[in-house]
Amino acid sequence: MTIESAISFFIAILIFGVTPGPGVFAILARALMNGANSCVLLALGMTVSDILYLIAACIGLAAIATHWSELFTVIRIVGAAYLLYLGYKMWTAPVSIEQGDSRLTRSGMAASFVQGFLISASNPKVILFYIAFLPTFMDLTVLSSTDIVLASGLTLVGLMIGLMAIAVFASKARGWFRSERAMKRLNRSAGSIMASAGAYLALRN
Repeated sequence: MTIESAISFFIAILIFGVTPGPGVFAILARALMNGANSCVLLALGMTVSDILYLIAACIGLAAIATHWSELFTVIRIVGAAYLLYLGYKMWTAPVSIEQGDSRLTRSGMAASFVQGFLISASNPKVILFYIAFLPTFMDLTVLSSTDIVLASGLTLVGLMIGLMAIAVFASKARGWFRSERAMKRLNRSAGSIMASAGAYLALRN
């Protein structure tokens, strides 16, 4: 992975971390009720789960890219279609933050980490996201262990920054996050980003 690819990957992960989804809604719910500090282990659990998905995608995609290039092309196209679909779903998502699980606020610190882990682990769409994005930033035919470690580190930092930024902002601007207009703008901005990424991947040679 080049320096330029690493920076682009980090930015993409950061954007991915703040796009609406089960994890973001859980962070919002926890921060709105208990403040940003209560979200640290919840966010860390989600991030660790994502990193495991990332490693699985790296290893699996590298093998496919080396031995079955045609199949890899199909996977890239399917991944692009998924990103376009995800962008549409974000654009048209209902304007609500009630999807956050309020029961998370009653758990201890250890349970908070486990719950965060399960939120991401129980969502198979996460690995599809990495399958769609990795070919944009890595040459999977020459993928090394160093690339995987670097990508994992960037994912850890990017997701934690994104999730905790949401937690801090939510705890200080609770009224803003209860605004339907603001949530609609957030959904549509995230949807546009995902759809653009899908279109870029579909047109990439």
